[in-house]
Amino acid sequence: MRIGIDYTAAVNQGAGIGRYTRHLVQALLGLDAQDEFVLLTAGGKPVRAGVSASEPQIRPVPSDIQGKPSARFARLPLTERAWAILWHRLRLPLWVELFSGRLDIFHSPDFALPPVRRARTVLTVHDLSFMRVPECSQPSLRAYLLRVVPSSVRRADMVLADSDSTRNDVIELLGVSPDRVRVIYPGVDDSFRRVQDTAVLAHVRQRYRLPERFVLSVGTLQPRKNLTRLIEAYAQARLDTNVKLVIAGGTGWLYEGIFRRVEELRLQSEVYFPGYVAEEDLPALYTLAELFLFPSLYEGFGLPPLEAMACGTPVVTSNVSSLPEVMGDAGLMVDPRDVEALASAMGRVLGESSLRCTMVQRGLSQAQRFTWPRTAEELLRLYHEVV
Repeated sequence: MRIGIDYTAAVNQGAGIGRYTRHLVQALLGLDAQDEFVLLTAGGKPVRAGVSASEPQIRPVPSDIQGKPSARFARLPLTERAWAILWHRLRLPLWVELFSGRLDIFHSPDFALPPVRRARTVLTVHDLSFMRVPECSQPSLRAYLLRVVPSSVRRADMVLADSDSTRNDVIELLGVSPDRVRVIYPGVDDSFRRVQDTAVLAHVRQRYRLPERFVLSVGTLQPRKNLTRLIEAYAQARLDTNVKLVIAGGTGWLYEGIFRRVEELRLQSEVYFPGYVAEEDLPALYTLAELFLFPSLYEGFGLPPLEAMACGTPVVTSNVSSLPEVMGDAGLMVDPRDVEALASAMGRVLGESSLRCTMVQRGLSQAQRFTWPRTAEELLRLYHEVV
């Protein structure tokens, strides 16, 4: 079988869907030596807003992908933005097969499905945050997604969702028949484990100028991550003055209020913003943290809490959207709009050693349920079923 995959996000985005696509393709190629994979890439500025300007965007293709005999690359001659205009605004029938050659199936892992002439198609919709929490979306991005995602979903032979929560959203909000939407959970990469090497930990601490003790949140700085309430909860929790708050992630959109709230609460010396953290440094960052906080208002899946749990860090997160699926019984979940509840949970985990130990052990077990080989195995079965 000849499988085409849009690999553009993997080279244009360091975090988010870029990481998802890189790990997914690595797992597929590691599992399947029988089928041929054609990876399509377009260069240039990502069409989807929300990729941090401080984040590296053009990434080298991993050597273990380049060296696989079952994989070949088809590079589109224009930028990603140009193709979005041609395909989704002008609706020109520039089929992907013109660049990839014959395909049996084509998978777009990034919300938008380009014109495909004969191949069967699979489309991944990671979340519908632009519909569920529209006030948290950048207006230009929301307008683009409202135009492109529903039409892409209608044309796809099969729609993939990262969670039952997202699947339900796709069925309810886009009117898709339930038999056309499947759930395949993403995985946690094997590199996410507790770091024991003190030299590595010291290097990451120095590189990002981290305090000696801290609680941590990771994610692009944008309204959906609910960071202003997190800052307010940190102020209310009245933690040991030596415990700081580190919010790691590149700037996204509508983020000015986050920095403003720190100033209003006079927490400039308590809250640290190290910016975008390279993927290879994340395991050490999670290991150094005493607690991971993820009070998001909505997530299609929510990979950072799983990564933190895999590194042996206890997690406090939200009780909404997909996050209960991710957490199981491993962490504390609160209403993300309840600042007092978030502050209380923060204090409990740091103050109760028995609770902390239980959360660490349950978190390690929960994270083991989500692996990229398992994701790839389920996806390959789906490819063959659809074809």
